[in-house]
Amino acid sequence: MKAVVLGSAAGGGFPQWNCRCANCALAWQRDPRAPWRTQSSLALIDHQACVVVNASPDIGQQLRATPSLWPRASRHSPIETVVLTSAEIDHVGGLLSLRERHAFEIVALAPVRAAVADNPMFQPLSAGWMTAEADLPISVASCELTLFHVPGKVPLYLEGTDPITESDAGETGGVAVSGPNGSFVYIPGCAALSDEVRRRAEHADIILFDGTLFDDDEMRRADLGEKTGRRMGHMPMTGPGGSLDWLASLPARRKIYTHINNTNPVLIAGSPERSCVENAGVEIAFDGMEIAL
Repeated sequence: MKAVVLGSAAGGGFPQWNCRCANCALAWQRDPRAPWRTQSSLALIDHQACVVVNASPDIGQQLRATPSLWPRASRHSPIETVVLTSAEIDHVGGLLSLRERHAFEIVALAPVRAAVADNPMFQPLSAGWMTAEADLPISVASCELTLFHVPGKVPLYLEGTDPITESDAGETGGVAVSGPNGSFVYIPGCAALSDEVRRRAEHADIILFDGTLFDDDEMRRADLGEKTGRRMGHMPMTGPGGSLDWLASLPARRKIYTHINNTNPVLIAGSPERSCVENAGVEIAFDGMEIAL
């Protein structure tokens, strides 16, 4: 089995469609240091079937770019299951592109299912639902995986005026995959390091982790918004309580950042910030990245 990073950017992709910040300007110019990226999603693939983790709005483009996921007959995709780690639009919007009479199962923790399944927009899907219990392994397609709670928040469209940004009630989740050759953990969104997140990461051989922002205030400094990373439910890589030092200390053989915002300077190959991350032993995911499991 292998994992394929279908998309490695945060919501909006890179370059973001309506942005010409310093990073996006390089990408629009097709500078080779700033390759384009779609919104975060992952596929777990073997010779029989596929599990997609998060259906980004770019999923059509991602599937066309991944021959392992091409249909094998009329109306016969290898995708059997879609696992959702949150109900944010950049993780569920692609479900609307999977509505052409292909039966599959959607797996999510209860709060995520509640946010999505009751929305009539998703009724045309030929999909069944499985509500996963946190920390209980389940067999989906041809692999065994476990969903677990990660500190985060409700989706933006359900926030209200004063959301809890480090809720541990299941609005945000991570996925752990275990196999005979090791374990793999995928956490594309994380607001804080809970005991559960630490435990899962400390026992994983490969970790893909939330790399949204390099530092908490970068969007404010770029005059691209008033929210900090933590207010959006994402701990930064650096600064007080950042994730980089923690990731660097873990025994995993591969540590990889994904879900990277268009403002994050690590998107630019050769930047001081990219070198800082790579010198700490952490990789930057890219679209099409394959990881043997």
